[in-house]
Amino acid sequence: MKFIEFAETCEKLEGITSNLEMTRIVSQLLQDTDELEIVTHFIMGRIFPAWSAEELGMGPSLLYDAIAMATGADKGRIKEVVRQRGDVGLACEELCSRRVQRPLFSGELTVEQVYRNFESIAQAGGKGSQKRKFRMLADLFGSAKPKEARYIARLVLEELRIGVGEGTVRDAIARAFDVSADLVERGYMLTNDLGLVAATAKEGAEGLEQLGIEPGKPIKMMLAQVAESMEGAIEEMEKAAIEWKYDGARMQIHKMDGEVQLYSRKLENVTKSLPDIVNLIKKDVTFKRAILDGEVIAIGEDGKPRPFQDILRRFRRKYDVEQMVKEIPFHLSLFDVLYDGQSLIDFPLSERRKILEKSLRAKHSSKIIVAPQIVTSDLTVADGIYQEALSAGHEGVMIKNPKSAYTPGKRGKNWLKIKPVMETLDLAVIGAEWGEGRRANLIGSYLLACRDVATGELLGIGRVGTGITDEQLAELTELFKALIVSEIGKEIDLKPEIVFEIAYEEIQKSPNYESGFALRFPRLISVRSDKSVGEADSMQRVRELYEKQKGRGTTREVREAP
Repeated sequence: MKFIEFAETCEKLEGITSNLEMTRIVSQLLQDTDELEIVTHFIMGRIFPAWSAEELGMGPSLLYDAIAMATGADKGRIKEVVRQRGDVGLACEELCSRRVQRPLFSGELTVEQVYRNFESIAQAGGKGSQKRKFRMLADLFGSAKPKEARYIARLVLEELRIGVGEGTVRDAIARAFDVSADLVERGYMLTNDLGLVAATAKEGAEGLEQLGIEPGKPIKMMLAQVAESMEGAIEEMEKAAIEWKYDGARMQIHKMDGEVQLYSRKLENVTKSLPDIVNLIKKDVTFKRAILDGEVIAIGEDGKPRPFQDILRRFRRKYDVEQMVKEIPFHLSLFDVLYDGQSLIDFPLSERRKILEKSLRAKHSSKIIVAPQIVTSDLTVADGIYQEALSAGHEGVMIKNPKSAYTPGKRGKNWLKIKPVMETLDLAVIGAEWGEGRRANLIGSYLLACRDVATGELLGIGRVGTGITDEQLAELTELFKALIVSEIGKEIDLKPEIVFEIAYEEIQKSPNYESGFALRFPRLISVRSDKSVGEADSMQRVRELYEKQKGRGTTREVREAP
């Protein structure tokens, strides 16, 4: 497929609001291409599969260097055009339309060529790799038509801005190849790769049915929802498996003979940051090939869990890892097994649990355990476990149905969580604003957004600037600097990659934000680096929480900017 055909399809999608029409167009695109896996990833604004550890390693600064080399414009001029257009893609298109150099490639770019160029950039390493990266990208821009350059620039930042989400692509695959959307969804949950699912769907439903899990490819994690009450949860299950809900970070562990790979809740490969956990698995887990689900916990000298931010420091660490292992030692609690040479996800939890309990060596380290679990129908016993968990400094309890299968990516009534009531929202950070006075060199406030499930679009719902110390502001500024796409005055447009957990006094109706809602007195609780933007809370949840307030007489409408 010619890349200009892909670019023209993207341009067409930008002007469409109907999800049905978007699905039809994406479906036609998939039917028209032989590069199904690449095009499927590209149309979602990705270059590589979600599970892949490959990444371009290029932020806006290197992108600007490449545009400068390809167009002859200096970086100051590029930044000015980005500010004027409000989008790096449109700015790149404008600058490429004015270049005087002739294209380096005499023919037309193909989707395959663009992907291979990206692949070479991702694989560039060692001394001088950054310079080689932007030169390769500059060559690509030099060969691109202006419209192609718009979408190449956006793909580099993995921010296509055409509103195509996972749901749209799932339905488009089903429509393009006349297969069940449920089968497509199942394939995606098991492989975490819609490109592979699309290529398999083209061969028919039988191939989709054969897709399964395998070590080395992380799968979507089964999720829990909040229970309305302990009593109701246990009553509905008859007998419930009760476990502590640890104040830690979710971890999916893949063991492949002598190799171990670790994935965060966002399914990011964090193996290099956690050598202590890798060693624990190699020494103390008897499975030769397995996929395990668990939680890593940082325990302080007082025996209580350390702050969640300490865990995230470990996950983010790329240098001086061994020193960080000493400073913040981890414990690992395993609570499920999904694969032990065969897929176990359709086995009931009670059977998976028996298999898991046999997996640790007799004299295992005190730093790795199978999470204690009590199966009961006695509310008093369950409440006692809940109080013990809180006393130990953890979040509460998990209530699980012993008869339940493991359902990747699903949030249902088979896993429920009970914790002290305090409504919070997990919201994507899509923009920011520089501070004033002594905070002029720090990002002082952040623009938050919830998620439209149908389109994947992120809709503004308010700003947060309270509950953040000067030290945290400095850390956050460093974290977000690499995600700055453009700046206009004090306003910053950010690549949406970070999720904040936000507490608030109430949700109000507001015409000031795209969601139609605003948060009253929002306060930052934590940076949820364990969550992807795709897991940010939805508009539906915001509406549900708003409706709950009605009975409490706490609804207001905001007409002025908060």
